[in-house]
Amino acid sequence: MLDISNLTKTYSGNPRPSVDNLSLSVREGEIYGFIGPNGAGKSTTIKCMTGIVGFESGSVTVCGADLKSDPLAAKRQIGYVSDDHMLYEGLTGREFVNFVCDVFDVPEALRRERLEKYLELFSLGDAIGKQIKTYSHGMKQKLNIIGALIHEPKVWILDEPMTGLDPKSSFHLKKLMREHADKGNCVFFSSHVLDVVEKVCDRVGIIDGGRLLADCTMAQLRTTGLDESLEELFLKLTDDSEHVLKEDVTEEESAE
Repeated sequence: MLDISNLTKTYSGNPRPSVDNLSLSVREGEIYGFIGPNGAGKSTTIKCMTGIVGFESGSVTVCGADLKSDPLAAKRQIGYVSDDHMLYEGLTGREFVNFVCDVFDVPEALRRERLEKYLELFSLGDAIGKQIKTYSHGMKQKLNIIGALIHEPKVWILDEPMTGLDPKSSFHLKKLMREHADKGNCVFFSSHVLDVVEKVCDRVGIIDGGRLLADCTMAQLRTTGLDESLEELFLKLTDDSEHVLKEDVTEEESAE
């Protein structure tokens, strides 16, 4: 449902790619965990795959639609929770949700039904008629999540979605992720909370220095015979990656 092939993104002024020839696929019915240290390239990868920033080479395909050649078709299949609250704070919560529903052509009856469900799940009913600028950090995160889910897209892309959520809301979001994948859709889930990733994800990708270091199912991880947790594997791979990247830099400096 989501296919990234040889994706490379380099920012001006930085000779090393932020995302370096990265390829991965997320299948129907999967929750895919995407993890890495700060500055590893996670958010840049997500901004490329949602069309927020361009990339110089590679491709992103969403439900068969190529992001570069048919961006509208690709983006209509995506629900995106950013890590920085992309909201119009002068609107009320209800106005914002209705705006999203208008963009994605959600029928009036369906939007009311879905909104009531999400308002109850995330305990936001008392605030939905108030301006977003009056919301707390956690309330903004909840509205951000509702805006990404309200049109029920095939592909949910969630970048640190549980930051600021209370335990009850986090529980409901994890349950929604599983239900969404079990309906034949997929979830791409980036998080620093490795315990949550290990519990809810079917497959995990580990990125560091813009490179994909590992891509395996949780079942494969548990049957390696190494008795490693995801946290242990993550620390081992990223430590090794840091050593390799330092060697690369040294070789480049020597060449100069």
